[in-house]
Amino acid sequence: MQPSALHVEDRDDGVRVLTLSNPARRNALDDSQVARLDEALASAPGKARAVLIRGEGGAFCSGYDLNLLAAPTGDRLPDDALMACLARLETLPLPSVALVTGPAFGAGFDLSASCDFRVGAEDALFSMPPARLGIVYSPDGLMRAARLVGVARAKNLFLTGRRLDAKDALAWGLLDECLPAAEAEARALELCRTLAGQAPLAVSGMKETFRLLTRAALSDEERAHLREVRARAFASEDAREGRAAFLEKRTPRFSGR
Repeated sequence: MQPSALHVEDRDDGVRVLTLSNPARRNALDDSQVARLDEALASAPGKARAVLIRGEGGAFCSGYDLNLLAAPTGDRLPDDALMACLARLETLPLPSVALVTGPAFGAGFDLSASCDFRVGAEDALFSMPPARLGIVYSPDGLMRAARLVGVARAKNLFLTGRRLDAKDALAWGLLDECLPAAEAEARALELCRTLAGQAPLAVSGMKETFRLLTRAALSDEERAHLREVRARAFASEDAREGRAAFLEKRTPRFSGR
């Protein structure tokens, strides 16, 4: 099986293009790819003025490698590195655009939500499956979704695991634009070039202002409590059953333990 990779292209127009490459698994993320993505985001300021994130081979990102979402190790949750990477993307001083083609599931959904803009092809498909996997998703990821579509619709997505096609994603606010696949990439690059041509200090300053105005106001105690809630879910029998059922393509049999 071809190993996962991240292709980095710095274009002359000031756009850094990051392409997820794990075609055998529809660009599912693993720890090494998350580390490379984090490094590419960290080094982008000073080398680019806008970032485009896309997937190879007609898929954006089918999620996080389920084999890595096992029980917590010590005080570390299985998705800590992923959540740190998405926080870096969300707070990046550069504007970012996700080009969503095909599935944006789980971590792929959250990766697109962490970008400032989302341009989708007509085959884009969104889903958030943590309830079907027996796990509790990160509060930061839940807040990102709620900011985009509202709390009621975010609950609908996360608690049912439903799939949302591109038309509904556009109507709900998960996509900013939706175009035929042949046009989506050109439009995403055009948007990145427009963003790269704006005054950098103005863009970064307004991004930071928007972030502070819309941040989740959780206390340290509340965050610690939610971390314990998530740790219990990751270590539960239901989480093991959810992963097994997904990999075996069967309906899970949850026990509440």
